[in-house]
Amino acid sequence: MTVTLAHPPIVEAVLDIDCDLPLGQELSALEGPARERFRDHYPKLGQRVLQEHQIETRPDTPLNVSVRHAVAVAAYQFMQEDQKQLVQIRNDGYSFNRLAPYTSLDEYLPEIERTWRIYVSLAAPVQIRLVRLRYINRILLPLVDGKVILDDYFRVAPRLPDEERMSFLGFVHQHVTEEPGTGNQAHTVFASQNLEHGQLPVIFDNSVLALETGDVDNWPWIEGKIRSLRSLKNYIFERSLTEQCLNLFQQD
Repeated sequence: MTVTLAHPPIVEAVLDIDCDLPLGQELSALEGPARERFRDHYPKLGQRVLQEHQIETRPDTPLNVSVRHAVAVAAYQFMQEDQKQLVQIRNDGYSFNRLAPYTSLDEYLPEIERTWRIYVSLAAPVQIRLVRLRYINRILLPLVDGKVILDDYFRVAPRLPDEERMSFLGFVHQHVTEEPGTGNQAHTVFASQNLEHGQLPVIFDNSVLALETGDVDNWPWIEGKIRSLRSLKNYIFERSLTEQCLNLFQQD
């Protein structure tokens, strides 16, 4: 059973659909047509770029190093005016991003379907090869006497070899799992941040994915995968946090 939270800790939710694209397709050729199709709902345009650096050394001159770098557009980002919601056309697929405040996936699914169909009409992807849901949560844990007992909040908390002799200065806790019944995978990361106003911020990156091929025009199949991934994501979220932690998201 999914827990309803008054103040969910989600800072960003991302749906990625990776695709095989036609040979020779240039992402830059899609910028103009995509700008026209998305203008009404997503008038702001941004870019995500990749920087490639190449370092070369010549024989017998180890100190003579030349550096060349190239910048390539990896995605065009079409954003709403408040930049809280965006659609990305990537060089390997489509993404839908929703930043806080986040309501529910059910509310965003019609818009995801609409913008996905626009993407398909523009990019003409050959097939789907991956569907991923990623939820980035930021959890603020209260300090008591300058400390936090992680086991009070996380069922899968990292542990020290000697809790009396040692204390964390920071941590990153990561694991990758598979759900046997569906084959869906989960990539989960807990990472601490610097103390903030008497609280310890912890990033809970909860990412689930289906490595399956599918027909780009078969929206019922796509939606079924998304809902299956959401079910796994919710299960991991609820089973990773204690009741004491979940209660933090019910408080005003």
